[in-house]
Amino acid sequence: MLPPADASSARLPQWLSGAPGRWVIAVRAQPGARRTEAVGEHDGALKVRVAAPPIEGRANTELLRWIADRLGVALREVELAAGASGRNKRVRVGAPIPAVDLVERLKSR
Repeated sequence: MLPPADASSARLPQWLSGAPGRWVIAVRAQPGARRTEAVGEHDGALKVRVAAPPIEGRANTELLRWIADRLGVALREVELAAGASGRNKRVRVGAPIPAVDLVERLKSR
């Protein structure tokens, strides 16, 4: 008999993996937008328009700040794990937020 599934990990979107306190978010970034916002999903990643140019890491900084703000966590809890120079990124979030709340906060406008 299998143990009961953790409610926070049931039916995670394809772009989210991990567990509370150690989430990994796959992001497809679109720099140079008017404002930073999630605009759906693209190829297994959360698509985020970023209100900063892809120059000198500005778009990455804005993306991490936006995620921290949306999740209500300190910026130190959010780090770019992969994809610093590309549009496809992996972001680690070290916050004990349930999956349902994390998804809702990132996808709401």
